[in-house]
Amino acid sequence: MNPILLTSLMTGVFCAVFATVIDVITDALTMWAVIGLAFVSGFCGSLFAQLVSGRGKS
Repeated sequence: MNPILLTSLMTGVFCAVFATVIDVITDALTMWAVIGLAFVSGFCGSLFAQLVSGRGKS
C-alpha cells in the first residue's frame, strides 16, 4: 500500500476513535455521523498536510 494512503488511513481511524469518545461524552450527533465526518476530515487533512509538506513525493 502506498505510504501516503497508509498514513492517511491511520489518521482517519484515529479520528474516528476520537470522535466515538466525543460522541459518548456529548451525544450531540448520531454516532455514525460523527465517525464518518471525523474519518473524512482526518483522511483529507493528512493527505493535504503530506502533499503540502512534500512528504508524499517519491
